[in-house]
Amino acid sequence: MDRFFDDFWAPARSSEVDTPGSFFSPRVDILDKSDHYEITAEMPGIKKEDIKITLENGVLRLEAETTQEQKEEKEGKVIRQERRYGRYVRSFDLGGEVHEEDIKASFKDGVLKLTAPKVAKAEPEQKRIKIK
Repeated sequence: MDRFFDDFWAPARSSEVDTPGSFFSPRVDILDKSDHYEITAEMPGIKKEDIKITLENGVLRLEAETTQEQKEEKEGKVIRQERRYGRYVRSFDLGGEVHEEDIKASFKDGVLKLTAPKVAKAEPEQKRIKIK
């Protein structure tokens, strides 16, 4: 369980290789609740149907893409553009004990909220050995 929480803060490595600068990591807040972790990710300008959440080999992966509208301006030119367009990608290592059906997700006002249950620690079973 310690590995889960320690690795949770850093993006997990993926088998995919992305070109530097080709994607953004959404900003996240991670809360440790008594029985689950809560992940909140900012995904401004993204539509709910454009978000892909997968769980593979214990790695939770958030992906989405937003594109810039290409329109000609008849009057004026763009002086400054600070909004981001492109691919959002973020991964977290949840460990092998979490199942996809256990993770809950909601999306409202550009914020994705996930709850991932903590893995219950198994109590060591004590067995008495009979003496013959």
